[in-house]
Amino acid sequence: MKILVAYASTDGQTRKICRVAADWLADAGHMVELLPLADADDIDLARFDAVLLAASVHIGHYQKALTEFCAKRADTLSALSSLFLSVSLAAAGHEAEDWQELDKILTNFTLATGWTPNRIEQLAGAYKPSDYDVFRRFVMRRILANKDPSADLSADIEYTDWTALNTVLADWTASSVADDRD
Repeated sequence: MKILVAYASTDGQTRKICRVAADWLADAGHMVELLPLADADDIDLARFDAVLLAASVHIGHYQKALTEFCAKRADTLSALSSLFLSVSLAAAGHEAEDWQELDKILTNFTLATGWTPNRIEQLAGAYKPSDYDVFRRFVMRRILANKDPSADLSADIEYTDWTALNTVLADWTASSVADDRD
């Protein structure tokens, strides 16, 4: 399969997730093109059999590059096998309220773009105070202190479950290949 892996990333964790996914997909024998959505304006989606898009949640929304890309190409994206990775710190927790908010964000996204991915996965992101400006570091420390009281607020913490990501990729590609045979 030829797969487009495209992402919108604010702090770099979504980009890292997509690089790992692209490597896994290539190692599994697929042809992969990896690029940031900000550079995907002129991409011809007809060249691909499947698409993996990823973006992170910030202040209740995904990046503008993702929403604009999907809104412009909703019909074409709907014809492809698709996986959407939604990356957030909220996905690292187990609070029902956080998961309801993530569902609401996804619903708003699909309504705004007109595109509903075949498969959606919530992935935990990372807390990176080393990359934040002073204001963002303050806000993120407060959020993390509330969600993970035992966390070292001065250290970068990666919450992404790489084993779970590999399982998602294996399941998605297996089902996409099976769909192509039908």
